[in-house]
Parts: sequence; C-alpha cells; structure tokens
Amino acid sequence: MNIFALSGFINGVSGIVFGSFIYFKNPKKLLNRTFGLMTLFFALWSFSYGFWMISQEKTEALFWVRMLSLGSIFIPITFLHWILTLLEVQESKKKILLLGYLLTILLSVFSFTSLCVRDVGHRLSFFWWPQAGIVYTLYIIFCYVGMIGYGSFELIKAYRKAKGDKKQQIKYVLLAIAIGFTGGATNFPLWYGIPIIPVGNFLVFLYPFILTLAITKYHLFDIKIIFTEILIGVIGVILLVQAFFSENSQFKIVQLGIFVLFCLFGYLLIKTMHQELERKEELQRAYEELKKLDIAKSEFIAMASHQLRTPLSIIKGYISMILDGTYGEFPKDLEKPLNNVFGSNERLIRIVNDLLNISKVELGKMDLVKQETQIEDLIEGVLQELEIETKRKNLYLKWKRPKRSLPKIEIDSLKIRQVIYCVVDNAIKYTEKGGIKLWAKKQDSKIQIVVSDTGAGMTKQDANRIFSSFVRGKAGLALWAKGVGLGLYLSKKYMELHNGEIWVKSLGRSKGSTFYIVLPI
Repeated sequence: MNIFALSGFINGVSGIVFGSFIYFKNPKKLLNRTFGLMTLFFALWSFSYGFWMISQEKTEALFWVRMLSLGSIFIPITFLHWILTLLEVQESKKKILLLGYLLTILLSVFSFTSLCVRDVGHRLSFFWWPQAGIVYTLYIIFCYVGMIGYGSFELIKAYRKAKGDKKQQIKYVLLAIAIGFTGGATNFPLWYGIPIIPVGNFLVFLYPFILTLAITKYHLFDIKIIFTEILIGVIGVILLVQAFFSENSQFKIVQLGIFVLFCLFGYLLIKTMHQELERKEELQRAYEELKKLDIAKSEFIAMASHQLRTPLSIIKGYISMILDGTYGEFPKDLEKPLNNVFGSNERLIRIVNDLLNISKVELGKMDLVKQETQIEDLIEGVLQELEIETKRKNLYLKWKRPKRSLPKIEIDSLKIRQVIYCVVDNAIKYTEKGGIKLWAKKQDSKIQIVVSDTGAGMTKQDANRIFSSFVRGKAGLALWAKGVGLGLYLSKKYMELHNGEIWVKSLGRSKGSTFYIVLPI
C-alpha cells in the first residue's frame, strides 16, 4: 500500500477514535460537541486522502480529491468554533462565527466543481495529484490562514492571562496547531506545481491526540484507552484493506473472518477499559467529595474550638480567683472539688487547643515562627517541667546531654517543644516501674532525639496506628483513661511542617517503647 495512503487512513482512525472518545464522554457539553464535529470533518478529509492515494482510475481519484476538499473546507471553522468555546468567548464572538460558517458553506458548494479542483494529473511520483482552482485558493486564504490565524491569535491573547491548568491547556492547543496544520499544509505546494513532497502528513495524526490531551487534562489512563483504540483501529483498517484488495477469493474470506474476530476482540477490550475508566472516575468524584467534607469538618472544628475556648478560659479565671481567695474565704471542704474542676477545665482547654491547631494544620493555615534554637536547651526545659510528676510516680528520668553541643537548628521552638513534651509526658503516663531515658545526637544532616521508656509498650499494629487522630494504644487505655488520642497526631503534623519525622518502635506489650524524633539541620 502507498505509504501516503496509509498516513491518510491512520489520520482518519485517529480522528474517529479521539473525536468519539471526547464526544461520548459528555455529549451535552458544547466543547465536546464542537470537538466531535471538527474531528468528523478531519476524518472525512483523512479517509478521502487515503482512498485518493490508492485510486486506480482518474475519475475515482478526482471524486476522492473533491471529497477531501469538502472535509478540509469545514475543518478550520469547526476548529475555530471549538477554540472560542474552550476560551469561553463563543457568545461574544457570535458574529465572527456566523460569518465564518456562511463563508465555509459558500465555498463548500463549489467543492465538486472545477472551480475548486480543476483536474488531477502527474506530479512528482504521484499519478493523480490535484490542480487547484480559484475556490481552493480562496479556501487557503480565508479559511486555512484566516480562521486558524485568528484562532491562534485568541489563544495567544488568552495564554498571557491564563494560569494553572488553563494555561497548560492552551499550550497544548497551540502545539497541536503547530504540528497538525503545519503538517497538513505540506500538501498545498504540489497543488500549485511546486515540487515539495507532503511529508508533514505523517504527523497530522498527532493533531487530535494533542487536543484530546488538553481536554482530558492529561489523565494518563484516558490516553492509554485512546492509544489502544487507535492501535485497534489502524490494525482493523489494514486487515480490511488487505481483504478488499485480495485477488484470491478464498484468502479474502479468511482475511474477512480474521477482521471480524479482531473487531470483536477489540470491542471487548475497549469496553473493559471504558468500564475501568468509569469506575476510576466514580472513585475520583467520591474522593473529591470526601476532600470537601474534610475541609468542612476542619472549618467547623476551628469555629467550634474558637467558641469553646473563651468560656473555658473564663471558667479557669474565676476558679483560680476563688482558690486564691479573691472573693474571700470559702469552706475548706470545697478546695478539693474546686481543684478537680480546675484540672478538668485545664484538660478541656488543652483538647480544644489541640483541635484548633489540628484544624489549622489541615486547612493549611498554621504558620511557623522559626528561630535558631539549641535543641538541648529545649529538651531540658521540658524535663524540668515534668520532673515533679516523675518523682511522684517514683520513676527515673535520665537525660544524656551530648558532650559536644549539637548544631543550632531553625525551628518553631514552641511547636517542637510541644512534640517533645507530648512524647515524654506519654512515657511518664504509661510507665509504672523503671523510668525514661533521653538522648540526642547528630546523624548525617539531621538531629535525632530518642525517648525510651520501660512502660506498657505496644503491639506492631498499635505502633502503626498511634499517630492517627483519636487513636490510642490498647495497653495505654488501662493506665491513662483521660486521653483522647490527639497529642501524637498533632506531633506528627508539626514534624511534617518542619520536614521532619517521628516514629515509634516497641518489642511488644509490657516491653517499653522507643520514640524517635528527627529534624533536619
């Protein structure tokens, strides 16, 4: 088969596959309908090109040339319509589109006359190359150059203002114009007797592919389906053409049988891939909905936390003043209940603050106030605060300060202090005998803080879950029932904001735990 004919058939299959894929994705959408219409005329031009190239008779060749002319005349206006729809300016450009369609229809009336294609004759190695008439020249000037040029102008103008995905989309469309229409234009010189072989026609199949890439917003799975459809389509066309031109009738029947079986197999394969794509899109939509709900949840928690913090702070203030005697003497038997209320109120304030901080992190509103910090001093400050509780439980608290000072690191010291406090405080709460050891060291370009205890320990399953929100280890529940499982979750979020890491290792229940806090220098 003539390789130029093959390029025409490949281009045609490309147009049908990509056009159908986009159109049937959402037929109600104007962008998809205009794309489908444009690729329909593109396919008409391409298949006519292929049949023209394999024509044996002059009249047959002339018919297919005039058919491809009809298809090519409608490509620019439908493409312009698609561009203006993509840019969402089709309503304001109605007059331009109406004028373009009227001119296109007027030129198409003459596509089967000698005013468009005067004749076909020998050009270079081509037996039936056409000779352009005045209408074909007008088509090149007004449709091919004028409409494509105007569409490109609108795209470039929009590209300068666009951002994000829209900018990327326009870039792809401009690339499609550069490849597709420039490649197609290499067919023109021979119409006017200029001896240039139309090699650019082999690149034209990329034109609908790149446009589809722009519309689907670069979804790899969509493109895999399309390439599968193209491959099946091209092989199907080759099998059909081979059967059609086979001189042996028995061999023709065999080839037609192979063609039918191949089409059946291809249909089933494509159907399966489309079903997979639909499932993927359903999951994507569900994921997007969950993201919206998660944001709404975080916003609600932030609002509720703000509302709760104020009355809790007022309660704390009044109880503190009562205990200090600001309102005069109070019965001694009320002191213990008031202290209990004060302690419970303090826990509530901590929970509310944790919830507020978590919602800020999840909404991306948590700001870091970084400053150069000596990590050893930060650790010692935490240990001094927790020393009384350690002595109350008769536990040891050993801190092995590095002999050489560790490098200062830029961190939000309040947040990292909260991380260290949370880990050490948990170690004290969940340790009944023995104690806690701490050490810190420089490891490559990082500082590692290790907190090891002889406490309740945990299973591997608990170790994997413990940094999630509202999750606590099963062994810890028996020793400290008042926690809600937010401290380590928030600690992990703070570490992520610092590009650091936090994890835990344990040999099992009642075998202690070792927490690792790693910060980049």
